[in-house]
Amino acid sequence: MNLLQLMFSLLILRVAAYIPLTILSVPPSVLTVGGGYLFGFTIGFLADSIGATIGAGVAFLLGRTIGRSLVISRLNDYPKFRDVAIAIQRSGFKIVLLLRLVPWLPFGLLNYLLSVTPVSLWEYTLASWLGMMPLTLALVYVGTTLKDISDVTHGWGALSKTHWAFIILSLVVSVILMICVTRVAKSALDKALAECEDNQDVDIEGSSNRYSQQLPTDSSADLNQPLIISDQANDNQQK
Repeated sequence: MNLLQLMFSLLILRVAAYIPLTILSVPPSVLTVGGGYLFGFTIGFLADSIGATIGAGVAFLLGRTIGRSLVISRLNDYPKFRDVAIAIQRSGFKIVLLLRLVPWLPFGLLNYLLSVTPVSLWEYTLASWLGMMPLTLALVYVGTTLKDISDVTHGWGALSKTHWAFIILSLVVSVILMICVTRVAKSALDKALAECEDNQDVDIEGSSNRYSQQLPTDSSADLNQPLIISDQANDNQQK
């Protein structure tokens, strides 16, 4: 096996490593930093971006199929997610994108909660990939920086003052950009959720139980159908 084949095999294994970690809701940040450290910025970013997206997609499909009942049983623990689900009915791609752009929201948990909303698989996958991209870029760059510092520490290379200045400036710019992106995304997300809450003709605080009762428990139901529906749709069905 030549060096190129070895590198390709390592990349495949790295992408595959995201799947079990994502299913278990393990934060992928350490793995993402490792991608930059091991493979450099470009290859590391591609491998980590693809791996995180595939992992998120697999978790989403599990939540929509065999893990469906478990996800439903946990919905009452997250009453605020009701507004997210209703907002997704109106603009699924936009809401998922904004959720992914806010880095402190739990990556693994979102994969499962979003699986029982009306968002389609392709919208979820594309929005997740784009939304995770800024944080992936930042973490991979941190990994490449740590590799440069490690090489200097072990005497395997040397960095000029110009290179050091570039590294420090790049890290500062990355942090500033992440803060700006996060603030803009959170502001837009809060606005979208507030609009949905204002447009509801039911009492939000008193509707969580009613909302949960909308979720079908019949095991013979189509497992691929989203389970969360709006109160308005439920009222129409009752009429």
